[in-house]
Amino acid sequence: MRGVETVLFLVVVATVVATFARRWRVPAPSLLVVVGVVVGLLPGVPVVQVTPEVISLVVLPPLLFAAGEELPWRDLRAVARPVAVLSVGLVLLSAAAVIGVAVAVTPLPVGMAFVLGAVLASTDPVAVTALARRLALPPRVQALIQAESLFNDATSLLLFRVALFLAVAGGAASWGRTLGEFGLLAGGGVAVGVLTALGAFLIRRRTEDPMLETVISLVTPYAGYVVAESVGGSGVTAVVVASVILGTQAERLTTARIRLQVGAVYQTVVFLLESVVFGLIGLQLPALVRRVEGGGAWWLLQALAIAATLVLARLLLVFVLSVLRQRRRDGRVSWQVPAVVSWAGARGVVPLAAALSLPVATMDGSELPARDLVLVLTTAVIVLTLVVQGFTLAPLVRRAGIALDPADLRTEYGTARRKLAEAGLSHLDHLAETESAAAFVVDQLRASWQARLDRIRGDGEDNAGDLARGTGYRALRRELIDIEAAELTRLFEAGEITDGTRRRIQRLLDLEHAGLED
Repeated sequence: MRGVETVLFLVVVATVVATFARRWRVPAPSLLVVVGVVVGLLPGVPVVQVTPEVISLVVLPPLLFAAGEELPWRDLRAVARPVAVLSVGLVLLSAAAVIGVAVAVTPLPVGMAFVLGAVLASTDPVAVTALARRLALPPRVQALIQAESLFNDATSLLLFRVALFLAVAGGAASWGRTLGEFGLLAGGGVAVGVLTALGAFLIRRRTEDPMLETVISLVTPYAGYVVAESVGGSGVTAVVVASVILGTQAERLTTARIRLQVGAVYQTVVFLLESVVFGLIGLQLPALVRRVEGGGAWWLLQALAIAATLVLARLLLVFVLSVLRQRRRDGRVSWQVPAVVSWAGARGVVPLAAALSLPVATMDGSELPARDLVLVLTTAVIVLTLVVQGFTLAPLVRRAGIALDPADLRTEYGTARRKLAEAGLSHLDHLAETESAAAFVVDQLRASWQARLDRIRGDGEDNAGDLARGTGYRALRRELIDIEAAELTRLFEAGEITDGTRRRIQRLLDLEHAGLED
């Protein structure tokens, strides 16, 4: 199947799948993987060849950037310590566990078992974000799950490079060289990410063209990724760092109209790329299985054992850390949050790209042993985690009782809207007292904001659309929207509202502000 035809086919399938996923209330990525596997099993379906460069250079950067921008700095700061522990400790534990199980239950030599462990050691940011996006998780739990998947790349990539060196070159790794390479991967990625964010910030501050802003936003993750990889750093880390920094400055960088346009473009890009990549994961598995000679159905049992090992290793470390932390605080130990965090460890795009990048031969020219089996097991584990954990994560969240109550979210939203309207009225009172604006314009806007406040309280209807909109009126109304935006930021930084509520209200303010622009 040709590349363009494959992409178009996957986009069409993804559109249909997304419709049914929303109706059935199941995660679209998981359903798309299942559909991909089913299509790949059909007789006569051409083999789809995917190169690691396509995934790493085309698909990954914008998906990582979008995921990083969704991660609020307030919540990231609150979970920084557990994220650091999981990003290093859990990756090492998972790799060690997979190596042991792979040596025991598969015909892989130790070197290739090390490669498999390194490939599957870390959770995948694209898969985790796609699955967690639809869940009403508490802010800190959501931030912990996403941040861990976004920042564990340096550890897993270092493990993969060491494992690949041992498998391909047959040499021994130097501890000093290994630590130095880890510093370059992590430090280089962070440094390039900061510089990328700074460059994008300086350029976007001087740009007011929506089209140019959109292009800059799309190019930024690719620039950060390519530069970081070229200097030996982690491209994934660079993109994540840049996106988190720029995400905190989004409201200061651009106008409301530009934010709306860039947001719409990125939503479309993310949907298309996620559709293609999750569909490709499903399509890859049947084709890879056919390439494994004499394996029978043992590969499935082996993949199940490895997937179970990853879950158990994650469960063990997360529960131990949770028990230690909870006993230090109040002595009570709960299972709900550790269970959800443990179960949210899906694998996806990054492990697939790493596995596909394996060379076909060693340094002496001989064939790399069991390469096809590593590819099959990697893809099978990815499919298993996306399907099993993807379909069961939402029921587990409901069973654990940690999901945010929709009624509480509605109350939070209404309270925030009321406080914003009150901040606007307070500003109008100040303008009236100081005679800083025309009295008739202030009176018109006071009537509009009071009607809005009454509507929020349930006492009336907002008739703002019936008021005159002269130049002075529009200018002062934009000023009031800025006041409300500042109050919204204050509420979020004070921890009074969640990031979801903040984004929802900010979009309403942007729509209103864009409607008043000349």
